[in-house]
Amino acid sequence: MESKMTEPLLENELASLPKSQHRPEVPSTTITLGTAALPVRDHFLWSLFNFAYCNFCCLGFLALVFSVKARDQKALGDIYSANHYGSTSKALNLAATILSVLMFVIVFGLLVAGVINIHPK
Repeated sequence: MESKMTEPLLENELASLPKSQHRPEVPSTTITLGTAALPVRDHFLWSLFNFAYCNFCCLGFLALVFSVKARDQKALGDIYSANHYGSTSKALNLAATILSVLMFVIVFGLLVAGVINIHPK
């Protein structure tokens, strides 16, 4: 047995067929896919930690302000500004963390060396 491939019928040929042989129209669904944007990092938790524990020269507070700005711009849909504020927040968080840890290490080193004395004589 040979299998025949059916070719699509033209409109005039379709009209000549009885209604029972017409194929029912199937509704089509169109899906629009947007470009997947990278998620905007606002570094809010890191900023909150630096604000509470490592607020060297108010850098933790400034990082928290820029984190909130980044989150607000992200909610408004302005991805460019959100990325800008997020990167500023990251830089301020990094500076606050490094300077706070450095200050802790220096003070601890001076205590161990005996330069700073916490017990009164």
